[in-house]
Amino acid sequence: MSKAKSPEPLDFFIWTVEDVGRWLEEINLGSYRQIFKENGINGEYLDSMSTFTTEQILRFIRMCHMKWGDFITLCKELRRIKVACLKGDQKVRRPWWAPSCLSIVSVKAAKRNRQSRVVSLKLEP
Repeated sequence: MSKAKSPEPLDFFIWTVEDVGRWLEEINLGSYRQIFKENGINGEYLDSMSTFTTEQILRFIRMCHMKWGDFITLCKELRRIKVACLKGDQKVRRPWWAPSCLSIVSVKAAKRNRQSRVVSLKLEP
């Protein structure tokens, strides 16, 4: 595993396949890194998982050859990131694809849209 910088949690929806792989290593699901890469699972895909139907969840589990316990761990970790985004606990940074002259605009937009990315989240006390 390379010692590349860990991806910013707030930016998980724009993570590349490599960012997802590093995150999988961090949450002790590194054994799925290669299969996620082969299937092109990036941050946008992970973000969309909150709207998956039961059939889509089962298809994902089969596609990645995941154990149920590992899938639950993946979902819990995604939820933890979304909660951090909702609470505003994460530092906002400019997306890699945005030119530096737009950094202030992209940070303001990210702060404004922070809650819209976690609309399906149910907070528990």
